[in-house]
Amino acid sequence: MKPMFALFMGVACLSTAVVGLSTTAALIVVEHAGATWSGLPSAVLVLGSAVGSLSSGVLAARHGRRFVLVLMYGTAVAGALISFAGALGGSVLALVAGMPLIGFGNSGAQLSRYTAADLSPEHRKGFALSTMVWAGTVGAVAGPALIAPAAARAEAAELPALSGPIAAGAIVVAIAVVAVATLPRGLAAPAERVSRRERMPMRNPVILGPLVAMVGAQLAMVAVMTMTPVQLHQHGQGLDVVGWVLSAHLAGMFALAPLSGWIADRWGGRAAIFGGIGTLTVAAVTAIGAPDSHHVGIPVAMFLLGYGWNLVFVGGSSMLSRDLPPAQRTSAQGTVDAFVWGTSAAASLLAGQLFGLGGYVLVAVAGGLCALVPLAVIGRRAVVREPGEKAVLR
Repeated sequence: MKPMFALFMGVACLSTAVVGLSTTAALIVVEHAGATWSGLPSAVLVLGSAVGSLSSGVLAARHGRRFVLVLMYGTAVAGALISFAGALGGSVLALVAGMPLIGFGNSGAQLSRYTAADLSPEHRKGFALSTMVWAGTVGAVAGPALIAPAAARAEAAELPALSGPIAAGAIVVAIAVVAVATLPRGLAAPAERVSRRERMPMRNPVILGPLVAMVGAQLAMVAVMTMTPVQLHQHGQGLDVVGWVLSAHLAGMFALAPLSGWIADRWGGRAAIFGGIGTLTVAAVTAIGAPDSHHVGIPVAMFLLGYGWNLVFVGGSSMLSRDLPPAQRTSAQGTVDAFVWGTSAAASLLAGQLFGLGGYVLVAVAGGLCALVPLAVIGRRAVVREPGEKAVLR
């Protein structure tokens, strides 16, 4: 199996599983603990992604990226099995306990996009990493689509209905493990180690611009996305409606990723980031204006929310892949991803609290503000990298 295809398969399978698992876990928590705590599974999954991202940079420097991908995806299989046991026994504690391990698998998917960029020439790095992001399109379609039939199959087997999608997620992640296990051992050899003194501080504009933009977009996306299934569920919509609305959102997150990569390659990562912030703002306004419209308003808002995040994510990732010396990329990329996932975990928890206080509209308002905050930083900083030169601030 060719390296790029193996990376693609791993990301596609992992995204499919994460969509189904996180959505189903939120619905199970609503049934057992109420809507206030519905964001807990996603928050714990995101924290697992943060720890996994930070660990992946260290492990990749020592053992190579193939080892890290197999390890992270294998850990996600174990997490899905633990959550499945929780769903069978009606234990929210066991259900949530498996989510951080699934987050480890998600960190492997993030490592895949940087691996793809490293395997590509300078002028194609944005498109290469966007291809890995685009692999999430499979999850956007298959993840929500698997929820209803998997639940029906579980009921037919006289098991709790919502345990079915979690079992399906475990099987799909196992396929991801098989795919990345075919990668050659010498793929994308670890970068040479650097001393602490040589590592770039997070306040450096080469890192700070992408960091704040990706954090803002992640906070906005996670908050609104987490509470949308709950909003639909409380307004009497079934799993089929939840599924296709989430499909619209996830299509926005992933389907147009190659376009975002082309924009980043053609006009630079900052142009993609600014476009993403504008799109996220429109998404928030749409959700605020039509919070009960599951036919038009919410699907449109969710699609725009997804694509706004995609533009920022691809734009920021391309800057981190181009503007850092090779020896410093792995550590910086892992640290940025860890920070992004770690801070967005708060969004999952706070989204449930905000939903309980002011409903879906309040969550959408908060999401829009999170998307706009990075303008205060990136609007004053322009990182320019001339061919053969280090990045400079202008």
